[in-house]
Amino acid sequence: MAELKPCKVCNFSRQKSVGLVVYSLDQLKVKGGETLGFSPDTSVSVVLEDDGTIVEDDAYFLCLPVNTKFMLLHGKESWVPINKIDGGTAWLSRESIALDDDEVDTVFSETDAWQSLAAQLKHNLASIILLSDAELQTLVDVPCTDLASALGFPQKKAQALQDTLQTVLDRREESRQSKELLQLYLKTVEKEREQEASQEGEDDDAVETDDMDEVDSVSGFHTRTLMVLKGKTSPETRLSNQELQMVVNKGAASLKRILGWDADRTTALVQACEAELEGRLQQVQALASLSAQSQQPSDTSSTEDADKIKAKRSK
Repeated sequence: MAELKPCKVCNFSRQKSVGLVVYSLDQLKVKGGETLGFSPDTSVSVVLEDDGTIVEDDAYFLCLPVNTKFMLLHGKESWVPINKIDGGTAWLSRESIALDDDEVDTVFSETDAWQSLAAQLKHNLASIILLSDAELQTLVDVPCTDLASALGFPQKKAQALQDTLQTVLDRREESRQSKELLQLYLKTVEKEREQEASQEGEDDDAVETDDMDEVDSVSGFHTRTLMVLKGKTSPETRLSNQELQMVVNKGAASLKRILGWDADRTTALVQACEAELEGRLQQVQALASLSAQSQQPSDTSSTEDADKIKAKRSK
């Protein structure tokens, strides 16, 4: 069993405080709830009495110093700081009202929200910057006279405070809108950059195509022809007839110097180009022969018709 820990507990109004010795957070809830008069089946939460920090696990509970004062809350109760003006006696007037527990919870639920916020501002006005938008709006919506009474301010000063809170809300909204506009602008810029990069890529491709049409001043070949010749597999099949003729005309000795290859490889390339060119020429000749043969009957028929016409005229 863990070591026993002396501590103090109080209720929501701080009007009842007792000392306990417990060994865990769960035992603190049970014994504290019984001592403060809570119903056994009531769900209880534990916070530090001085600043409202929620205590949820034993690890944190056991790290706290001995005689730490805790506040036990149930239902709709929430932690509020001690009112420095009345010394915490303002709760006596609430408890003196003859209401049962349900009626007290109803009254507190309607007023505790803005009153706890007002007490927080009274304790430290700079805490405005820590309030959420909803909390600021709650204080702005409170009737000025009620807020002045809760803070102990003149009504004019309370009105000035509400105006300040509204200004903080407006600035936060402007900040959100500016952030949204900035994000939209950044997205637009990023999209434009992507489009520009895509356009530049297309331009680069066009430039590369133009570069391939340039003629090398040393070799006399087009850049594309040189690239094809340096290819690994059957470059002769990807050259035009004119390019093949140029390779054959250059000869193995010139290509050896241009391509930087050995004599055997260069000779093999020239021979392959010559054979490819010869094969293409043979195909052309074969097609021409077939075309001539297809036209020969019609030519003979025409000659015979002409002879018949001449015979008729002589008769």
